[in-house]
Amino acid sequence: MNTVQRGKLAIAAAAIGVGLLSVTGCGFVNAQQTNHQYSASDGIKADLGQLQLRNILIVASGENEPGRVIGAVFNNSGSDATLTISGSNGAQTEIPVKANSETYLNTGSDAAILSTAGTIPGGLTPVTIRSGSDSATVNVPVVDGTLPEYQEYLPTTPTPTATPTSTATSTESAAAGH
Repeated sequence: MNTVQRGKLAIAAAAIGVGLLSVTGCGFVNAQQTNHQYSASDGIKADLGQLQLRNILIVASGENEPGRVIGAVFNNSGSDATLTISGSNGAQTEIPVKANSETYLNTGSDAAILSTAGTIPGGLTPVTIRSGSDSATVNVPVVDGTLPEYQEYLPTTPTPTATPTSTATSTESAAAGH
């Protein structure tokens, strides 16, 4: 091999090396998103002992209005558990979770309602989650019914209904007595 051929070979090798570095250099300089775990939803995730909470959020129409906790709770233990969620102003709800099963809080049967949401929709409210001796404080997002997927979860407060009462006037009473 003569010097011209060696020179061409060296230039080709250098070009290939630069090409490979430019292709693989992105992972070296920039963080890989697939290595970062996050909640890909509106709610949060939290682990509490054997309980795993996923996509937990509160649906409420206002800060001082009742808030419904929705999401999922998974129990990886062999015994039943009770998850207690405590919010602001003494608001509290309890969620029973059977052993080795999951409880979905977005079904109509067992609504987990806090007496007050604790913050305006769009904000985060600190809540304490507790099961047995395990406890943690997490910031849970509060949403309202602006998005159609959350409208059905807004807690409704019963509106007082008027009951008709009958009071006889003196002329009606006199007419009835004749």
